[in-house]
Amino acid sequence: MPAPLYPSLASFKNLLHKHGLKATGQRLAVHEAMLDLIHGSADTVSAHIAAKGEQKVSVASVYTILSQMAELGIYTRRMGGGSKMVFDVRSGNHLHLYDLETDSFRDVPDDDLIDLIERNVRRRFKGYTIDHIDVQFVCRPSKRKNAKKI
Repeated sequence: MPAPLYPSLASFKNLLHKHGLKATGQRLAVHEAMLDLIHGSADTVSAHIAAKGEQKVSVASVYTILSQMAELGIYTRRMGGGSKMVFDVRSGNHLHLYDLETDSFRDVPDDDLIDLIERNVRRRFKGYTIDHIDVQFVCRPSKRKNAKKI
C-alpha cells in the first residue's frame, strides 16, 4: 500500500482536533514549515519560520511541537548526523536516501519495494506487530557528473 501524502494544513487541523489539541498559531507555523521542508530539525524549522517573519516560535517550542506530533504519529523521527533529531512530515511507510556529505534526507518513491518489504517482513517476525517500516539508504554523492537525481 502506498505511503500517504503529506498532511495538508486542513487535514493537520483535523488531526489535531482528533487528538484533542488546538490548532494554535505556533503549531500551524511548524506544520507549514514542515510542508516546505519535508524533513527538518527544530533548528531548521525554527529558522524557516523566522525567515517568513509571520510568527515567533522559539527553538524549544518548535522541538516540543515536533516531538508531540511524532508521539501522535503525525510525523516520524529519524536520527541525522551528529545525533541530531530530524522529523519527517510523511509518516507512512517510505524509503529515505541519507546523504552523508550534506547531512540531508530525501524521500525515495518506490511503492513496489515498500510492498515487497511489507510482504516479506510480516512473515519473518511472527509474534511481533510491525508499527511501521523505516528503510534508509546511507550514501555519498557519486563523483560522476551524470549521477541520477532522485
